[in-house]
Amino acid sequence: MPADTQQIDIQLEEGVASLPKDEWDAMVAGGSPFVEWTFLASLESAGTLEEESGWSAKPLVARENGRLIAACPLYLKSNSEGEFVFDFSWADAAHRAGIEYYPKLLVGVPFSPVTGTRFLVRPGADRKLWIERLAAALREICVSNDLSSVHVNFCLPDEAEALQGLGFHTRIGLQYHWHNHGNASFDDYLGAFRSKRRNQIRRERREMERQEVTIRSYAGDEISAELVDPMYTFYLSTIRSRAWGRQYLNREAFERLIDRFKNRLVFIIAEQSGEKIAGTFNVQKGDALYGRYWGATRMVRHLHFNVCYYAAVEYCIEHSLARFEPGAGGEYKQMRGFDASPTYSAHYLADPRLGAAIEQFLESERSQAQNTIEWYQENSALKQRGPSEDET
Repeated sequence: MPADTQQIDIQLEEGVASLPKDEWDAMVAGGSPFVEWTFLASLESAGTLEEESGWSAKPLVARENGRLIAACPLYLKSNSEGEFVFDFSWADAAHRAGIEYYPKLLVGVPFSPVTGTRFLVRPGADRKLWIERLAAALREICVSNDLSSVHVNFCLPDEAEALQGLGFHTRIGLQYHWHNHGNASFDDYLGAFRSKRRNQIRRERREMERQEVTIRSYAGDEISAELVDPMYTFYLSTIRSRAWGRQYLNREAFERLIDRFKNRLVFIIAEQSGEKIAGTFNVQKGDALYGRYWGATRMVRHLHFNVCYYAAVEYCIEHSLARFEPGAGGEYKQMRGFDASPTYSAHYLADPRLGAAIEQFLESERSQAQNTIEWYQENSALKQRGPSEDET
């Protein structure tokens, strides 16, 4: 084959686990840990993405002369469970209009409302060009297979912007993230608050001492198979205690992630009287920590705030991490120094009638989301940073 001849193939595959790990991870590079081969392949091999779950892994990949050059973590969905960008009302609207909403295509990460790269491109390749090519392929697959839609959830802002020019509708949501503005200690974190809120956090922290609860973080090789059962038990406790709880992961998923992905994991576990009573499952990569699953088998006053937030912030400070993203929901996070940040998703609707109706809804939703984010930012629990930081 002449040196200047390029053979490009774009096609669907049967699961990320079927693809070369080194080629896939070369495209991920410094991107989200949740799109790394080990994370996605572990969910597949653990059986969490079987047909009955509503998730069928069909990664869209592009090869140049036989090697992966671009890809999307793509799923054929028969429901809207485990996505965290809620489109149940869209499905209802489609049903009323006589449009079959399922199955649909989803580019994203199963069960993980975490922003990250959704269009993976080999370093050195033209990222903008490959976003356009993959987006065109997604639309073609959607239309030629009589699917209702393509959804790209928790994508990067530049991806949402590029997709908007390709016929996708932009949706804006919000989460609460903590940013480390040069804190050298937890006292620095406390010092960023106005006095009322600072004193409240101190009282919540002292409650752990009063109840004789100790909290410890485990990372990397400190995480052993002995932690599978307690962490899985904590996960189940949250699901079973809430009416909206859904079990997406099984014990085998925890086993595989602890075995294969421990270099990315950080567990924060609380003990009382020698018993592990609560814990959080976190993922670390680069300068960020991501909170995923929380649970407790024994409830202690303020335990949730301490394990999920204060201990994680302390871990970030001790390890010089720049931010902590604890996941979806929870306005109470804002009172603890987590400020509102936008999230983005992009949506292509094959039926123009449904697309027009959803765009009208999204236009109003985007405006409301922007106003809400601005309000929270203006009413942060933190003191304004600057040359003068007098408390009010």
